[in-house]
Amino acid sequence: MCGIVGYVGKKDCTKVLLDSLKKLEYRGYDSAGVAVFENGEIKISKSKGRLAVLEQKLQKEGWINGTCGIGHTRWATHGEPSDINSHPHGSARVTIVHNGIIENYQKIKAFLIKKGYTFESETDTETVAKLLDYYYEGDPMAAIQKVLGEIEGSYALGMMFKDFPNRVYAVRKDSPLIVGVGEDEAFIASDVPAIIKYTRNYYLIDQDEIVVLDDGKAGIYDIHGMPVDKELMTADWDMEAAEKGGYPHFMLKEINDQPTAIKTTITPRINEGMPDLSECGMTLEKLSGYQNIFVVACGTAMHAGLVGKYVIEQLARVPVTVDVASEFRYRNPILSDKDLVIVVSQSGETADTLEALRLSKNVGADTLAIVNVKGSSIAREADMVLYTHAGPEISVASTKAYIVQIAVFYLIAFELAFAKGAISEEECRRLTGVLQSVPDLINVVLQQAEQCKYIASKLINAGNLLYIGRGLDYALSMEGSLKLKEISYIHSESYAAGELKHGTISLVTEGMPVIAVATQRELFDKTVSNVKEVKARGASVIFVTHSYKTIESDVAEYKIGLPTIDDILMPLPAVVPLQLIAYYTAVLKGNDVDKPRNLAKSVTVE
Repeated sequence: MCGIVGYVGKKDCTKVLLDSLKKLEYRGYDSAGVAVFENGEIKISKSKGRLAVLEQKLQKEGWINGTCGIGHTRWATHGEPSDINSHPHGSARVTIVHNGIIENYQKIKAFLIKKGYTFESETDTETVAKLLDYYYEGDPMAAIQKVLGEIEGSYALGMMFKDFPNRVYAVRKDSPLIVGVGEDEAFIASDVPAIIKYTRNYYLIDQDEIVVLDDGKAGIYDIHGMPVDKELMTADWDMEAAEKGGYPHFMLKEINDQPTAIKTTITPRINEGMPDLSECGMTLEKLSGYQNIFVVACGTAMHAGLVGKYVIEQLARVPVTVDVASEFRYRNPILSDKDLVIVVSQSGETADTLEALRLSKNVGADTLAIVNVKGSSIAREADMVLYTHAGPEISVASTKAYIVQIAVFYLIAFELAFAKGAISEEECRRLTGVLQSVPDLINVVLQQAEQCKYIASKLINAGNLLYIGRGLDYALSMEGSLKLKEISYIHSESYAAGELKHGTISLVTEGMPVIAVATQRELFDKTVSNVKEVKARGASVIFVTHSYKTIESDVAEYKIGLPTIDDILMPLPAVVPLQLIAYYTAVLKGNDVDKPRNLAKSVTVE
């Protein structure tokens, strides 16, 4: 969840670190800090709050001038957000920043206290810094190797040793880390956007590889200290792609990016009108052999998996189980080598999803990753990978990553159904063609932004909301409710419309907003009946359905009309107004839309 950066070169290091950390703000944080060598001494500045607070502190108390340093944005795990708990942490000889969780830190801390060490913070990170100091005898590499043999958990570490004033060390295990290389300068970072202003060239760091930045160059070594040859990667998007492009918020930009993101994701996977997933080894023969499918993900990605479940089961007639990754890991799932486990993660670093992937591989199931970040941990460890090609998603609340995950599920469903003989080649071609038309339909929906803003103005004073739907609309309602909660901080829940009479309807009070999604024509009349039930009890209803449907005043106060395609594909255009309603509600409430409280973009701890 935290952001790590490091720099060795010729530029103003403090400025480079701050610039780079700003590009990682989307990851979520509550404090920030930098450590820079100045005249042979490690100078540290850190503070609770946003990067702007740290920058003001540096300008007030004195800028740290140097060309080598490390920086960090922290999302609190051990210890409350505070100046003291902020990173960097260190001792007289070692200073570090850390992303992840050290699971055995209490044991290490107790050992170090017996050895005479004292601790200032409540963090697990400080124990690693002190342990490095304990083992340090003039050789940083040897100290790092000893520490790696003792700490347990997940980590990406950036380290500086007082005796080596132009050098930064780094290492990772289960937390993301890259190494950027420019002209006479080198970087470490948690993600590519941090360095894109300075270079597009980078290396992906594997488990327990040790990085040394020295004299503007990067060396990479294995756990034994032997040099490692790595493939130099080049980011296929530039800094402009990570900027707002004239929109007031990244979230609105990313909502409007969705038509392009879908095209970019599906077009390379369609060959002569048919879905073609052979790029990742997903052949028709392999697809035809799967008996069960498990979709494992968290949050929004899990909601995409629910849409995938409905579509795959309806078309291919293959049983699909959708699990929250943190639950899947501990329920001892029944898997076999005839099963496919699909793990979904925007970042490719989600800790629970990564562990679920490893569990699935250990029992012999095939694994397929749907991720957005090339070379991420999940992508590297899965048997097969389908990248979603959404480009950088900066806003914490996911929109375009969600919609392209669903688009990939459609391609899987179409090809699987064809492989199983559940649909004909003609029907597979037809559905694939309809999927290709979706970007144009979403552009039509985006033109209703002002209507969504008007509806949002009716929600800003609500204390509670309900989202209801049936079938695919229920899966969609879950995502709409989550989006509103994430950024507007209004309590909302989603329910299967047919379940209202089984308890939930008792929550409905006079004027309570209810957003009803009804895009499945076979279920439309039943959903209308359920809506009338809440309307009769005083609810204020917003109805999301096909444009041609007439909605009477006794059913809803407001209607959002959608262009019509096959019902099975309606979740793609139908999610857009739900995203826009959540966005404008948050804006009208004056919330920080792109960085909602308590949330992080990439959840790299349990």
